[in-house]
Amino acid sequence: MKLTLYRHLWGVEEAWETVFPKIKELGYVGIETHLALTQNEQQRLSSLLKEHNFSFIAMIFTEGKTVDEHIASFEKQLVGARHFDPVKINCHSGIDAWSEEESNQFFSEALKIESKYKIPVAHETHRGRILYNPWTTFRLLNQFPELRLCSDFSHWVCVCERLIDDQIEIIEKCAERTIHVHARVGYAEGPQVPDPRAPEYKTELQAHECWWDMIWKEQNRRGTTESTLTPEFGPPPYLQTLIYTQAPVANLWDISNWQAQRQAKRFVSQYS
Repeated sequence: MKLTLYRHLWGVEEAWETVFPKIKELGYVGIETHLALTQNEQQRLSSLLKEHNFSFIAMIFTEGKTVDEHIASFEKQLVGARHFDPVKINCHSGIDAWSEEESNQFFSEALKIESKYKIPVAHETHRGRILYNPWTTFRLLNQFPELRLCSDFSHWVCVCERLIDDQIEIIEKCAERTIHVHARVGYAEGPQVPDPRAPEYKTELQAHECWWDMIWKEQNRRGTTESTLTPEFGPPPYLQTLIYTQAPVANLWDISNWQAQRQAKRFVSQYS
């Protein structure tokens, strides 16, 4: 099993034409980003992916006022993403306020659509969405054996307002279904620590790494040949700023790449 690193474009302000070679040089094999782009931007992205021989993970975000509208949005965006030949799709699915019946309806239909188009879809454990907390996710994983995840536990740490080591059974269940990892570090009061390199966040970093280790171990056990990871630290307001000046407290480019390189080294030490 090998670990492949994907670089998100969230917060990247430099032109793609100049930043893509830098991303390549840093060892990333692909790009992860949304496709809510103009036609010209989509053409540029497609061309640059081919030029740099990058793989692609598409991000989609279901929307609408009803479950049916979210399902229709899911299929429309999935079909649109197919033109970029993504290795997988990361989806922000549904709404956190839905009832159990509504959530069941969404995943029942979404999984049929996934089967129809045969593209791996990772539904993200994201705030504001159906999988916003451990317990709802656990129930749905048990109910839908085909449901696969993008595990971003930083959201759950924020929602639960604590490190979730008291929910190891649920994390183990997530590990069985995870096909993509967003390696951001959260803390009790937010989904992103100011700087994962800072010693005051050592406990949070180590906790998340323990959970990612559980995912890797399970992926290795089930014969996964390629594990994918994106160090998805975000720009302000995810990245904290100083009051009045709004100056970021850390360099987003640096902390994202530091996280990618750290996890690559940790992975090699375990699976080389």
